[in-house]
Amino acid sequence: MRLRARGPRAAPGSSTASSVGAGDVRRLAPPGRNPFVHELRLSALRKAQVVLMSLTLFPLRLLLVVATMLLAWPFTFLASLRCVDGDPEQPPAAWRKVMDFLLKAIMRTMWFSGGFHWVVMKGQQASPSEAAILTLAPHSSYFDAIAVTLTMSSIVMKAESRDIPIWGTLIKYIRPVFVSRSDQDSRRKTVEEIRRRAQSNGKWPQIMIFPEGTCTNRTCLITFKPGAFIPGVPVQPVVLRYPNELDTITWTWQGPGALETLWLTLCQFHNRVEIEFLPVYSPSEEEKKDPALYASNVRRVMAEALGISVTDYTFEDCQLALAEGQLRLPADTCLLEFARLVRRLGLKPEALEKDLARYSESARTHRGGRMGLPEFAEYLGVPVSDTLEDMFSLFDESGEGRMDPREYVVALSVVCRPARTLDTIQLAFKMYGSRDGHIDEAALSSILKTALGVAELSVTNLFQAIDQEGTGQITFADFCSFAEMFPNFAEEYLYPKQTHSDGSAQTPLAPTPNGFCADFSPENSDFGRKPFREKLD
Repeated sequence: MRLRARGPRAAPGSSTASSVGAGDVRRLAPPGRNPFVHELRLSALRKAQVVLMSLTLFPLRLLLVVATMLLAWPFTFLASLRCVDGDPEQPPAAWRKVMDFLLKAIMRTMWFSGGFHWVVMKGQQASPSEAAILTLAPHSSYFDAIAVTLTMSSIVMKAESRDIPIWGTLIKYIRPVFVSRSDQDSRRKTVEEIRRRAQSNGKWPQIMIFPEGTCTNRTCLITFKPGAFIPGVPVQPVVLRYPNELDTITWTWQGPGALETLWLTLCQFHNRVEIEFLPVYSPSEEEKKDPALYASNVRRVMAEALGISVTDYTFEDCQLALAEGQLRLPADTCLLEFARLVRRLGLKPEALEKDLARYSESARTHRGGRMGLPEFAEYLGVPVSDTLEDMFSLFDESGEGRMDPREYVVALSVVCRPARTLDTIQLAFKMYGSRDGHIDEAALSSILKTALGVAELSVTNLFQAIDQEGTGQITFADFCSFAEMFPNFAEEYLYPKQTHSDGSAQTPLAPTPNGFCADFSPENSDFGRKPFREKLD
């Protein structure tokens, strides 16, 4: 199973491949890297620099950052005593304008103390009456708060943040939209509050929203959540760039953790960030009626400004990439692309799990027989389309126009139940096994390559370790016994160089809270599993 390079197709009736119609109907080329993975490798010289800075400048910078934050607290505390619940004063009181100026100066000093000596502002920030919502992307780190502090925009935050000492007082000053985890109806209320503020004709401060809803490595823009676009009011896109030689900024789901990111960033001599305000985007009548279309078109504008691609990857793909299991997906897996194409075909993975047995039985009857694109369309019960052809190409490794349906079932099983490795392997043994349930090394190689979404994989050592008697065949019981004795067999036998190389990203045992924005989209996308999207910082 592999990604075959194919250029993006233009939407029907479009004159160029770069033009995007309703909902990005053209095929979106997959990014070259997994957007949820950040690998940071330090050279010997970089490591020496980190050691030197850790002993000298890092403690001083950290002390100055904390000191400036403490300096801001009395001002925000006094301001909170004067603030009352309800709509803000119009026009803003003089004391509020003075306070905004002082706090912006203090926050800029804080970022300067942390090594952000150059913060380049491009474009012109619109007034709240022109654009009540600022959509910021790509979202890749808590350092994105630079844009928040320099604009004093409101953001969406968890309600518990207001009770954090010092930080909670600072947060309350910018009048955030609070989301309550304990409230079952929180998403709806949050969207209603955003709509109320957005339609207040500039009475409220602008709301800065990170529509991706999670952190990525900035190689592409993933699917935007529609929450910022539901009010149907003009928005101003804001793009972020970190043009640094070494990327210590990125804090995504797989890679350096929060503290390591802070430590390494403060150990750099200089850090740069560019904040560019793009022209205000006013929605058409069609976009006002379709928030997903509105979000897609704004994303396209931002991607063009950044010079990166867009992709239909979502936070649910992050769940797939980081699911706990004995076969954790490698960074170069193409199963994320497969999951994207499954959704574009209208086949929801959460609803397909019950059909796995049927697909499996049908694939087993082929006994290794291959099928062409028309047969594959009939097998899935969908019409032939560009999206189906793209999915077909994932399994047509030889490019001869034929694929093995068993590989599709294995890949679908991983997408439907990523943490249940043995269930997928058992299903595969039933399809690939002989009448007595045995498979050989070639079959195991095909199963594991598909389950991991990689083109090349050596399973010889693993097969020999399982096949203790040297019969050249193993059963599912043999595999289970071996997996029980060696739960980390994948890291040890399949890709030890990827998982143990110096400086490479390690898959965490569990996802850690990440990002600024709550997923306040009204759609329910828990993916049929226990959610872990409580990622508000």
